Amino acid sequence: MRTLWIKAITTIVALTFSVALSLAAEPAKKTPPAAKPEATKPADSKKAAAKQELVDINSASDAELKAIPGLGDAYIAKIVVNRPYANKTQLVSKKVLPESVYEKIKDKVIAKQAKKDDKKTAAKPEPKKK
Repeated sequence: MRTLWIKAITTIVALTFSVALSLAAEPAKKTPPAAKPEATKPADSKKAAAKQELVDINSASDAELKAIPGLGDAYIAKIVVNRPYANKTQLVSKKVLPESVYEKIKDKVIAKQAKKDDKKTAAKPEPKKK
């Protein structure tokens, strides 16, 4: 019985040793990683995002708004009429744009707030000429 155990253990050790040697003798063939397109690199995507400037819905001209895919003349007119916006989500909450259109343009727009100096100068009426 004892010799049976010794033979079993010896066989297991021999198999383990032979498997280890076969793996060590033949290194796994590594395929070179596929070249990633330039646009998918994180640093490049940040640069691309920086190049693509956001359009301010509070001050953009009709032409600037028209450059945003998904905005037609009717939506642009509604955006202009309902100015100013505290934030871009008001395009949906004020029912200027449907949610589906907003989802397409939300990464292309921003709602900047006028500076206090701008508000003061805008509020002052021009002196009347006689």
